[in-house]
Amino acid sequence: MELRQLASLVAVVEANFNVTEAAERLHIVQSAVSQQLARLEGELGTEIFTRKGKRLVSLTASGEKVLNYARQSLALRENILAVGRDHVDEDKGILRIGTTHTQARYVLPRVIQEFRKVFPDVSLQIHQGTPQQLVEMALADKVDFSICTEELGEHPTLTALPIYRWNRVLIAPKRHAVLRCKPLGLECICKYPLITYTFGLNGSTHLKSTFARSGLRPNIVLSAVDTDVIKTYVREGLGVGLIAQTAYSPTIDKDLSMRELKHLLPWETTWVAYHREKYLRRYQQSFIDLLNRMTVENGRIVEPGNAGRKDRR
Repeated sequence: MELRQLASLVAVVEANFNVTEAAERLHIVQSAVSQQLARLEGELGTEIFTRKGKRLVSLTASGEKVLNYARQSLALRENILAVGRDHVDEDKGILRIGTTHTQARYVLPRVIQEFRKVFPDVSLQIHQGTPQQLVEMALADKVDFSICTEELGEHPTLTALPIYRWNRVLIAPKRHAVLRCKPLGLECICKYPLITYTFGLNGSTHLKSTFARSGLRPNIVLSAVDTDVIKTYVREGLGVGLIAQTAYSPTIDKDLSMRELKHLLPWETTWVAYHREKYLRRYQQSFIDLLNRMTVENGRIVEPGNAGRKDRR
């Protein structure tokens, strides 16, 4: 059995069983991929694909197990190569970060600026996605690590590190009626159309349960993955917004009024996570350490408090 056979298997699955697309990803011809898969099935003595005619359509039960081990084997190969690179060009390489729009837009720029000062020869790639997609990216080694609020802290195959805690704020056009609510409570917020994050993003699961426990149902008229989209529609008068406090800028958003909600809503934790078997190169670990030090809370960069390691093995 050869690693290129396993690489062909993984590539075909990730290409939704399209052999032509898998060959393009591997930079080889389609017939070579088909040959590698045939040899793999021949060595195993069992079919790992279900077929419709000559077309691959899914994995068999055995194929699912083989795929899991194939990914582990390829990840181990990358770990071995990474060890070698650390001793040859320890300050050169590519850093692949998976994250959400809010982190990429409002949290990471300052961290990346500092990182580039220390590692100018490391290229950075930012891959955006939903929390569920970010978990898959980390598991499949499509990114070196993922950063987001939900999902990462609970996956058993990932090593997850808590980076910072944050809460939401309410934003509204100046002189909006909601700003006259004193004290501002959940019941008052529910009187107005609400714009916030798409379900499953930035702690929205906890947000909905908080309203439900109070017997309230917010009138969510629009949800988005992009904080800037939420701000745009608040400015257009479609409703009031709930966003991460780190995403509010007194300078950029001076046309919007902001009210803190930490007395009403639960605090959330943003995590950085990577596959528990992944070997971190020096610059990858340095980025995580820098992100941990430059914790953003209440709109300021501060030293981290008691953020520790959460290794879910």
